[in-house]
Amino acid sequence: MLSTEEIIRTVEMLKNENLDVRTVTLGISLRDCGSPSVEDLCERIRRKIRRHAQNLVPVCERIGQKYGIPIVNKRLAVTPIAAVAESLDPADYPKVARTLDQAAAEVGVNFIGGYTALVQKGFTRGDRHLIDSLPEVLSSTERVCASVNVASTQAGLNMDAVALMGRAIKATSIRTADRDGFGCAKLVVFANMPEDNPFMAGAYLGYGEPECVINVGVSGPGVVKKELERVIQSGKKLTLGDLSETIKKTSFRVTRVGELIGREVAQTLGVEFGIVDLSLAPTPTVGDSVGEILQCLGLGAVGVPGSTAALALLTDAVKKGGAFASSSVGGLSGAFIPVSEDLNLSQAVGRGFLSLEKLEALTAVCSVGLDMVALPGRIDADTIAAILADEMAIGVINHKTTAVRLIPVPGKEAGEKAVFGGLFGEAHVLEVRNIGRSSAFVRFGGRIPAPITSLRN
Repeated sequence: MLSTEEIIRTVEMLKNENLDVRTVTLGISLRDCGSPSVEDLCERIRRKIRRHAQNLVPVCERIGQKYGIPIVNKRLAVTPIAAVAESLDPADYPKVARTLDQAAAEVGVNFIGGYTALVQKGFTRGDRHLIDSLPEVLSSTERVCASVNVASTQAGLNMDAVALMGRAIKATSIRTADRDGFGCAKLVVFANMPEDNPFMAGAYLGYGEPECVINVGVSGPGVVKKELERVIQSGKKLTLGDLSETIKKTSFRVTRVGELIGREVAQTLGVEFGIVDLSLAPTPTVGDSVGEILQCLGLGAVGVPGSTAALALLTDAVKKGGAFASSSVGGLSGAFIPVSEDLNLSQAVGRGFLSLEKLEALTAVCSVGLDMVALPGRIDADTIAAILADEMAIGVINHKTTAVRLIPVPGKEAGEKAVFGGLFGEAHVLEVRNIGRSSAFVRFGGRIPAPITSLRN
């Protein structure tokens, strides 16, 4: 039960501190849609999405108005398309993607995730066809988001897949050069990819999930920042442990709000409720920044010494507060550091505080990885793959999810600015040292084995 004081604080968060439900994502299984005919498969997909998702947006809007809680995004996640379209020819995959795009537009959602392949241990023909189609799909659709899991703690790193993804990212960037390589913002490469993540671009419906399920992503970096400022300004002598407790209590309240909304949406739609993902996902709005939270913890800027420790404190406190509030916490849950989507982080890059190397260190303790990072357009596919491999290794060795969204910006060099717009924000292009010096390593291919601690007895 929430105390009277906690109820009052939650109301204040809703009214004054921009607390919102960042996304309600409806997962829909497409496992019964498979067909050797692309026309038949696409029609089955279209019908099923219409049937299950036609009321998602109006229900979310009605429940959001009822509680006075904005539900910012309404999204869909589907079964990995590499499996659904396994029997099709390579030329058919973009047709399936366009069907997903059209179906998402018809039901009014802003993104649909699940143009996905799971290749941490090897490929099927469908996996290869999907990966080969990524540049065309991401440059020709508006709402389709893609994800590929190339590594896991149990399987190690599939370096053949990592190399393919380096080439896919480079080609997608070139195809969307008129938009600063924006197609890459809809593509994420994973290690230890969760099956119930509601956030894009990595959302998909895992094989162990229900036929239809509602997963909710709750954010609130602005709320956490305000709470920290309040206790710091109280004049009390505080330690980092005290600040951690403040973050835990705030995360508890935010998680409760998310579960309330998610369960009512699920009940109204007549589907199962899945999880609440409590992730501090920033926006380009001032005051809605993970970077500003870290500065509240005493750092002059994100990237200075102490940044990794401060982010570890934040991620740990968020996870513990959420877990105490609900038995249904899942997804990624923690703190995101998407550079272009966080105004403070973007500015830290522009001012020289935050380098690619420091970002990589931060990903060892955040809940995702190198996210929305703009790179020089001249970077080659092998160097991109090597950066992916470094990040995947962090996830595999540390038994955590790591995800990478790299955006080579055609025609731009380090220090120049890439503009993506809306929630995707803008970012200064980061310097990448030693471009072109990793090709021999990447081209060996094969698998980097799983760590010994992950092996069964």
